[in-house]
This record gives sequence, structure tokens and C-alpha cells, in this order.
Amino acid sequence: MADRVDNVEEEIHIAMVGKYTGLSDSYLSVIKALQHSSYAVNRKLVIDWIESAELDDESAVSDAEAHANAWEMLRAADGILVPGGFGKRGIEGKIKAAGYARENKVPYLGVCLGLQVATIEFCRNVLGMEGANSTEFDEDTPHPAVVFMPEISKTHMGGTMRLGTKPTPFLVDDCKMRRLYGDVDHVDERHRHRYEVNPELIEQIEGAGLRYVGKDETGQRCEIMELDDHPYFVGTQYHPEFKSRPNRPSPPFLGLLKAATGQEV
Repeated sequence: MADRVDNVEEEIHIAMVGKYTGLSDSYLSVIKALQHSSYAVNRKLVIDWIESAELDDESAVSDAEAHANAWEMLRAADGILVPGGFGKRGIEGKIKAAGYARENKVPYLGVCLGLQVATIEFCRNVLGMEGANSTEFDEDTPHPAVVFMPEISKTHMGGTMRLGTKPTPFLVDDCKMRRLYGDVDHVDERHRHRYEVNPELIEQIEGAGLRYVGKDETGQRCEIMELDDHPYFVGTQYHPEFKSRPNRPSPPFLGLLKAATGQEV
């Protein structure tokens, strides 16, 4: 494997859209998962770091050059990844990145918050829910696409998150993610979140083509997302990067890089 990796010349560019891009160690597990998948598709990985705030409309005024450079980098990418995170800063830029990937059929993987921003974008721009948002960022949003999980405490932030390895059953037989995982009935992946897709909107969202093909054991909590009629527009509420290994790349990351190299997933 080492010889093969050292001799790879053809590059694959993945745009990493986040708010800690100046501290790449913040995304160390995500970087490793991308590297593992790049070995499998025989490409030299190039991560193009994009500060998400530089994609939003405000940055076009406050720093036009940075805004233009960020969008140029996003448009040139073979695939787009929005990793997990917390907090409002840069969230509109992440939403715009998800929208660009959806509209232009660019391979997209959203992890945790990345799934949530893709859902928010879909509600706003496909379902016409003006002002749709997560209650994490706007408690008064007229269309709460993402909401606080009812069993989680808002006052004890660390110990009351939904944490650890949990099963996610697949609800459909034919979907990209199930094939990537080897046609298993369920996956066991690690979670770290306190917000979820609003269960009251699931039927409406799925009716428009954004499917939640994997849910928790109650069948209510959305954990795997796929968009119909797109080469690869996928989100996971869990963090698949934590179980990736050089000889066993994480299936969602592998799917992203396969799609980004033009392979059918």
C-alpha cells in the first residue's frame, strides 16, 4: 500500500467547508478518513480549506477578495465536505455550500451539522420555507428544520449529548449508503449531537426527494440522508470518520471520493 500511495500522481480536490480551517487538527479524524478513501480510489488527496464565513453574503461586502477566492475554490472542487461543528458563526456559508452542491450535482458529504445544514437549505430553497433554520441558530425561526432533541438538557452541555456507538437500521433496500456498507441491515456508528431533523417535517421533506434512508431504532430520528437524482448527496447524523482505517475506509467517505472521481456509487 505504501508504494502505491507514494506513486500516485492524479489529484482529487475536496473542499472542506468549516469554521476552524486555520486549525486543521480540529478535523484530524475527518482528514484521516479522506486519506484512507483516497488510497482506495488511487488518487492523491488535496484538501482545499474554505472558511465557511467567506462564502456568505456578508463577506462579499466585508472582504470581497476572500469571498471571491472562497467561491472560486468551491467551484473548482471535485467534491464538497461539511464536517461536524457547533455555533452560529459561518453557518450561512455552510448552507450555501450545500446548496451549491445540490444544484450543480457536485458530490457532497455532510457529517452531523453537515446533514443539518443540507436539510435547512433544502427546506428553504426546494420547499420554499423562507427563514427555515435550526433552533440552535434561531430560536424564533418560522420553519424549524432542525430542533433540540427533547430528552437532552440545554443546561448541561457536555454530559447530556447523544453520545457513543448506536445502531442505525436501514429503512430501504435500494440506496447508495446501504450498498456502500455492504448491504447490511444496520450500521453501528458513533454519535455526538444534541440537535436533530424536525420529525414533524420529515414526510414533507421526503416527498420532495430528500430521503432519510436510515433512522434510529424508534424509526423517528433521522440519521442517514440521501438526495434522489444526484450522483452523491449524502449526510450522516453520526460521525463515520471515527471508525475509518487505512485498509477499511469509512463507507460514506469512500462514496464521496468514488463519486468525485466519476465512479458510480
